[in-house]
Amino acid sequence: MLSHSSSGATGSNGRESITLGGGCFWCVEAVYEELKGVERVESGYSGGKVANPSYRQVCTGTTGHAEVVQVTFDPKVISLKEILEVFFHVHDPTTLNRQGADVGTQYRSAIFYSNAEQKKAAEQVIQATTAAKLWPDPIVTEVSPLKEFYKAEDYHQEYFKLNGTQPYCRAVIAPKMAKFRKEYKDRLKTH
Repeated sequence: MLSHSSSGATGSNGRESITLGGGCFWCVEAVYEELKGVERVESGYSGGKVANPSYRQVCTGTTGHAEVVQVTFDPKVISLKEILEVFFHVHDPTTLNRQGADVGTQYRSAIFYSNAEQKKAAEQVIQATTAAKLWPDPIVTEVSPLKEFYKAEDYHQEYFKLNGTQPYCRAVIAPKMAKFRKEYKDRLKTH
């Protein structure tokens, strides 16, 4: 049974959560797991019309869900703005329903916000990223309210960490991680 929650925003412990879709959730999850101030990253599904979807269902592109990660962080260590700036650096937000060879609505660029402050932050970071000309094409990232987050099956959690030698991980995720680690070396957790 998949767990499901509609959590987000700031919790009673002062932690905040935001739900992000940037293509394959394995890639996005790997990045945020290494970022200082991030306390939990869960891969899952949001933005669709089927309750408790399976990976197999989401992969058909017919449920309307995006592969997402729910990032829980300590805003005293890393701000939402910084979380979103990393998001726009580690995936291509200008390709509609696609990240590299992964094609379909489940791979769309999306920010699922939990409150007005998160929506405003997302819009501000999109404007700043556009103004900085980080990407040559217009940003097509969906910004929508978080209705539900369905945690993906256990084998999707910490996928890169546990399966780094698999061909997809070596060919797609490892190069992204190398670039991320170089660009954000001062923001990484020390292990």
